[in-house]
Amino acid sequence: QVQLVESGGGLVHTGGSYRISCAASGRTDSSYVAAWFRQAPGKEREFVATISRYGGTTEYSDSVKGRFTISRDNVENTVALQMNDLRPGDTAVYYCAARVGSFPSTRAYDYDYWGQGTQVTVSS
Repeated sequence: QVQLVESGGGLVHTGGSYRISCAASGRTDSSYVAAWFRQAPGKEREFVATISRYGGTTEYSDSVKGRFTISRDNVENTVALQMNDLRPGDTAVYYCAARVGSFPSTRAYDYDYWGQGTQVTVSS
């Protein structure tokens, strides 16, 4: 079992930057892929970014590519999402997810473990 806890959510103005983090605990000795998803009010959960076990491969949704950066620290067992040039459309609850294995996935149902989510609000 892997437990995930997100932190760092808050309010930011349009064009601003923000960084959220996810701390993993439990069976972190297993190799796992990490990802961020988000869910806005009234919308389905959507993929944001994913990173492979050692960080060599990353993938982003078209809506955040070039603005967001996913990274991980396997010593500290953390995954971060640096968000730049934020827009009101980025307002959502952001969820950290993990799946055992080496290959990243953009599909939510491929992920075994989820955090409780952290709210990011971008004001116009």
